[in-house]
Amino acid sequence: MADETPLSCVKCSAVWQKQGTTNCWSDPAAANRPGRPAYCPSEREGEIITDSFQRYQGDDADAKLARVAAVVEGLCYQPLPGSDAVNARWTRVEDTIALAKLMGWKKIGLGTCIGLLEESNRLVEILTAQGFEAISVCCKAGSIDKLELGIGEEHKVRPGTFEPACNPIAQARLLNQAGTAMNIIVGLCVGHDMLFAKHSTAPVTTLVVKDRVTGHNPVAVLYGQNFYYKRLQKQQVDVSGGKKEK
Repeated sequence: MADETPLSCVKCSAVWQKQGTTNCWSDPAAANRPGRPAYCPSEREGEIITDSFQRYQGDDADAKLARVAAVVEGLCYQPLPGSDAVNARWTRVEDTIALAKLMGWKKIGLGTCIGLLEESNRLVEILTAQGFEAISVCCKAGSIDKLELGIGEEHKVRPGTFEPACNPIAQARLLNQAGTAMNIIVGLCVGHDMLFAKHSTAPVTTLVVKDRVTGHNPVAVLYGQNFYYKRLQKQQVDVSGGKKEK
């Protein structure tokens, strides 16, 4: 309801830093389990949480995916003999391959940015070596100028030149037509990735997140000592492109 405290699980980061755990991560029977804050969805939205979890206990596609994802999460780590510590042993590429194999998916689609064709080609080579059929569709397929979107010349990266628009719905539809069982986003722009996922018939996972400044490592912005993190706390993001409103 409007007068309720909004969901804010991120505030439990302080609890984690202090106690090394949170209520959600603790055994319900543990005597030293941290309490639930007032905004905790486990308390306030228990009906939604319970109902959602029951959906994983069936035999449909969602339930199977939830179970396989949990299995893959466990496979990502390797216990250390004689210790309660674990080592991460798989990259995201390996996670993705393991999930597809355990789900029994054979045909995998790639919705790729044109700027990452080399990386996508390497991914196709890996997927092929792992026994999959990999199909890829580039974001600029069709070579339709951005002006056809109804935006101005000044909104192009290089005004005054031909600049093709991204067409993520077409990417998704072409992969739908090909009958892919899973689709992978490789570097699609913000917004374009949303449209691709929205129009994809097959479930979508993201392997590469577009970030032109950090080498496609957007989490770098969130680390405390990073310049961008501090700047974004103090300055509004300018969406005018440096142009003053007339």
